[in-house]
Amino acid sequence: MAKSILYFALLCSLFFMGCGNGSQRQQDTEEDNNAEAMLEGIWIDANEGDVSFRVKGDTIYYPDSISRAVGFRIMNDTLVLLGNNVSKYKIIRQEEDVFEFENGNGDIIKLVKSENPSDSLLFIHENSIVINQNTLIKRDTVVNYVDKRYHCYVQVNPTSYQVYKSSFNDDGLEVENVYYDNIVHISIYSGANGIFSKDFRKKDFSYAVPEQMIDQCILSDIVLDKLDDKGFLYQAQLGIPDSPSCFIANFTISYDSTIKYGSSE
Repeated sequence: MAKSILYFALLCSLFFMGCGNGSQRQQDTEEDNNAEAMLEGIWIDANEGDVSFRVKGDTIYYPDSISRAVGFRIMNDTLVLLGNNVSKYKIIRQEEDVFEFENGNGDIIKLVKSENPSDSLLFIHENSIVINQNTLIKRDTVVNYVDKRYHCYVQVNPTSYQVYKSSFNDDGLEVENVYYDNIVHISIYSGANGIFSKDFRKKDFSYAVPEQMIDQCILSDIVLDKLDDKGFLYQAQLGIPDSPSCFIANFTISYDSTIKYGSSE
């Protein structure tokens, strides 16, 4: 009987310990609404005096108009930015007028709340401005091969398809800049006879770009390289905005209008 009582007491103890640990884990991952509300306002760099960002509701806006707004949470003394990539920054100190956090480089960034009403003018355009050449490009190339003459048309069409590129601002926060992708149309004529017509998108050339980079690429152009007995050899150019990274995708359009992606060799 004594052993049964002891065993029952041990089970109860383990049960309540488990409940306590579960409550602690829940507390550690709970969203801190008070801390989020305290972050409302415009924040400036304490050393440089530059405006860093504005918090309105559950969203952070940046004065750089090409950086899109991002949702955020404060959880377990951590600032969590909810962009395409979820990024986290340890909060060192938070008060009504002071906010300090550790950025991805390990630097401590100290911000103070702005008291200058004119700083709000930097956020009049709270929606991101999308950067793109926004120019319709047309090329008509006349080429001869053997005894035939061809007209090869290329038209680069800006679209409304958004491409996001991640980068880091001066405070070491990950931000997402917004750009437009393109669709490139190719038509080929032999005299008055159309032998090929197609709209190309960047997904057609994903074989030439690392998987982790294709989402940040823009199909910038397609150029005619040469003609040979296999057909028309083209090069698609895919680049990452504001970056030297550029990828070339070779493909061939045969004289019977079939496409072969990849090198013609």
